Amino acid sequence: MGYNVVVVGATGNVGREMLNILAEREFPIAEIAALASRRSLGSEVSFGEKTLVTKDLDTFDFKGWDIALFAIGSDATKTYAPKAAAAGCVVIDNSSLYRYDPDVPLIVPEVNADAVTGYAKKNIIANPNCSTAQMVVALKPLHDRARIKRVVVSTYQSVSGAGKEGMDELWDQTKSIYNPVNEVPASKFPKQIAFNVIPHIDSFMEDGTTKEEWKMVAETKKIMDPKIKVTATCVRVPVFVGHSEAINIEFEDFLDEDEARDILREAPGIMVIDKREDGGYVTPIECVGDFATFISRIRQDGTVENGLNLWCVSDNLRKGAALNAVQIAEVLGQRCLQKG
Repeated sequence: MGYNVVVVGATGNVGREMLNILAEREFPIAEIAALASRRSLGSEVSFGEKTLVTKDLDTFDFKGWDIALFAIGSDATKTYAPKAAAAGCVVIDNSSLYRYDPDVPLIVPEVNADAVTGYAKKNIIANPNCSTAQMVVALKPLHDRARIKRVVVSTYQSVSGAGKEGMDELWDQTKSIYNPVNEVPASKFPKQIAFNVIPHIDSFMEDGTTKEEWKMVAETKKIMDPKIKVTATCVRVPVFVGHSEAINIEFEDFLDEDEARDILREAPGIMVIDKREDGGYVTPIECVGDFATFISRIRQDGTVENGLNLWCVSDNLRKGAALNAVQIAEVLGQRCLQKG
């Protein structure tokens, strides 16, 4: 016996990945529905060997459905998530709308799976920001061993984090470099993204940080430990899929790089590839389509007491979004719903 599952926003990048991962991981499903806005109504999406025809989100009745994976923007989520939750369907939301609500658990299963029981307050669970998700997977086992005081992170985030429009803009601008007659001005991004990097993701805040950077700070504290100090610089790079992060960690206690490497090798959801030779590390193009968060370049930082550096790479459409949402659904089923 399985669950009745709804994927909301099934025609988008993340929604399609949710369907793929549900099938790949053989999530116990009795019935599945793919929902989309009216402009995408009737579109076909793949679910394993099946083809699903999208249904209208606006008129869909969530009563009798167990879990809804939401992959639409905050504005639409604000309208439809409460309707699903009120109908008894547990919402797992990929937008930022509920992440900072104290009555909504923010979950990365490898890090704080126990918090899933808090879903009952609003029948909603939040999925974290893509850049936060992969970072806390790497930080948690190290934090358990030596207690993290401070994290300095610089991200190198792919254009797929900005949706299909971001991927199209990189593709079209790259082609236009070689055919200047068809110039493609910046639209989705504030400056040209092809052959460029942009130190600006989301809107600017009064203190000069961007909203993306603030998210990493706030979400790490909520998921892991409010005592951890985090400072972030988030950069958009001309990569289609896969986020990378250079992470500097300062611990309360000394942690040797070899021990850190061993801890990470044993940690759930992590793959360590760390050879001190040409190519002995993972780059974003190599992580696409994979479930793991990859860690490389683990080394001591001698400029601070108890410091460590590492390189972290993950498929942002998977661990940063769709995979994490499906993993939450798995934990929810095992610990709370117990239907499958």
